[in-house]
Amino acid sequence: MSGDSYFYGDHVTMHGGTGNTGIVKNQGGGPAAPDPALTAALTELRGLIADLRARVPESSAALLDESAPVATADAAVPARERHRALMAVAGIASTVGAVGQPVAEAVRAVIGMING
Repeated sequence: MSGDSYFYGDHVTMHGGTGNTGIVKNQGGGPAAPDPALTAALTELRGLIADLRARVPESSAALLDESAPVATADAAVPARERHRALMAVAGIASTVGAVGQPVAEAVRAVIGMING
């Protein structure tokens, strides 16, 4: 539609040549505050992974070492990378039976929170 205006970033309008002050800041809000429930679930998962690491073979422990930082990062992580890391952790947890069950349940909870 003709006449529509869109502004991205700063926009300055001046009327006349004296006494002009001010600037309109059209900047998007910062990143959304982290979900406290997700933060708590990630913290719990971090601890469970650390406990599980001591109970699995070295090759599985190495994969946990690679996957845990991405799976449990508090910062924004691309969804595909986090999902891949969570699935790796869940896979290892499922191979050790009852010992890995709390980790598998925690992974399911985190995925549920992320997916909504």
